[in-house]
Amino acid sequence: MNEQEIVDYIIKETEKANIDNISRTEAYYAYFKRHKEIEWAFLASMVSRNAGWNMCDLEGAYFSFALKKNLRKRLFLTYERANWLIFKDAYPQLLLYELSKKKKKSLFSLLSKFDVHSFMEEEWTRFWEEGKKKRLVHALVVNEQHIIQQPVISHPVYQKRVFSRPFFKLQEMLHFSSVLFPTIQGELYGLSVYNFLKVEERIELGVKLSELLFHRELFTLFDDFASSTPHTGSRYDYEQYFRERGKIATPHLRSTFRPVAHHETQRDKWVESKEKLERWLVDTPLVEIVNITRWYKKKQRTLHFYMLVEGKMKEIIKWK
Repeated sequence: MNEQEIVDYIIKETEKANIDNISRTEAYYAYFKRHKEIEWAFLASMVSRNAGWNMCDLEGAYFSFALKKNLRKRLFLTYERANWLIFKDAYPQLLLYELSKKKKKSLFSLLSKFDVHSFMEEEWTRFWEEGKKKRLVHALVVNEQHIIQQPVISHPVYQKRVFSRPFFKLQEMLHFSSVLFPTIQGELYGLSVYNFLKVEERIELGVKLSELLFHRELFTLFDDFASSTPHTGSRYDYEQYFRERGKIATPHLRSTFRPVAHHETQRDKWVESKEKLERWLVDTPLVEIVNITRWYKKKQRTLHFYMLVEGKMKEIIKWK
C-alpha cells in the first residue's frame, strides 16, 4: 500500500470498529492478542468493559427507577462520547504500529494524517527503537486522558448537566465508582475513582490500573476472564462467576442502546511541561493488591438501597 492507501485503510477500519462500546472492547482485545507487547490495548479493553457496565446500569433495575430519563441519557452520552473520542485517536496509532511491523519500517510520520498529537509520534518512535513497554503505556494514558479533557470533562454542557449533578458527586464521595478487573473464579480486583474531573488524577489511576492488570500474580487470571467471557455490557458478565448468583440487574448493551452518530470538528492540542510529562512517563507507582470482592458487593447493596429510596421519594413527591 502507498501512503494514501494506508490512510484510507486505517480510517475505514477505525470507523468500522468504533460503532459502540462492544465493538471497541472487542477491537482492543483482538489487537492485544495479535501484539502482546502493546499492553495498553488490553488495559483499554478492560476499562472499556467497565464503561459498558456503567452504561447498562443506567437502564437496569435500580438506576432506571431512581434517575430521570434525561439524566440517564446524558450520563450514557458522557461515557459514549469519551470512549468514542479515545478510540478515534488511539486505534489509528495501533494500526500504524501493526503496519510498521509488517513493513519492517516506521510509519509513525503518518500519525499527523489522523490529527494525533506530535507527542505520540515521538513516543511511538522511541518505542520502535527502544521497546520500552511501560513507557508506551504511560504515554498513551497521558495522551488519551488529555484527548477527552476539553471536549468532555471541561465542556460547559457536560459540566452543567452531568458533573455538577448530585448523583455524580455522591458516587465519588461514597466511593461507588470503581474500575473492576474480574476473574472467572468470582474474584474482583480494582481501584476506586477519585477526583475524576482532574486530568492528573485520571492519569495516575490509568497508570496504577496498568500495573495491577499486568501484575505477575494476576495477569493470567484477568486474561482468562477476557478470553472466555464475551462482553455484553451487563454486569452479569462477571456476576455469573459469583457463588451467590442473583438476578440479572443490568441489561445487555445492544438490546438497550442504539449506536450514536458522533462528529469531531477540531481536536484541541493539549500542552504540558516537559518536566511533568517526563514524571508521568517514568514514575511507576506501587500498587497494593487488594481483593475488593466483598467491598464491592457491600457498596453495590448500599447503592441499590439508595436508588430504591430515591425512587420511592420521587414517587411520593409526584403523587403529592
